[in-house]
Amino acid sequence: MVKVPRAGRVKTRLGADIGMVPAAWWFRHQLRDLLRRLNDPRWRLVLAVSPDTSATNARIWPGHLPRVPQGGGNLGRRMARAMSRCPRAPVCVIGADIPGTTRGHVARAFAALGRAQAVFGPAPDGGYWLVGLRRGGLARVDMLDGVRWSSPHALADSRAALNGWDIAQVDTLADVDTAADLHHRPRPRFCQ
Repeated sequence: MVKVPRAGRVKTRLGADIGMVPAAWWFRHQLRDLLRRLNDPRWRLVLAVSPDTSATNARIWPGHLPRVPQGGGNLGRRMARAMSRCPRAPVCVIGADIPGTTRGHVARAFAALGRAQAVFGPAPDGGYWLVGLRRGGLARVDMLDGVRWSSPHALADSRAALNGWDIAQVDTLADVDTAADLHHRPRPRFCQ
């Protein structure tokens, strides 16, 4: 899940602290590094992009990666739509603003889907950096309605929305929302 890395369109809370141009610069470089780190033959990387009209712009995004528009609605609806594009395969959606994400983190999430219907990668702020489903066909566009996004309740609300599902949880990783997050990123914790 990525937004066009333009000043004033991406990482605006970070931009309020350090300036919109430096925040966009940080995101652009974070995204480039993330895509390089996650390139792996075990899975296929697809960019779910916003705004939708940017999906066809090869000058913005790496040309070798497929791009799909996120579509409208809240974050939950956009993530569900992205997951539903892989109806018969395991699928994970991650945020692009988590500097600590590695291939190992993603591999553990896919492994967890071998024993659970859904998986979350929690964030220390009560949100999450990853959500995945055993099969993308399990995704319903409204499955995460009622979640209080960008709040300390996002993970708990999302788990509650999937009441009755077998849910796994993997590594805790921090995202970058503010300047303080750039300097005080906690080390990742690993689930047993």
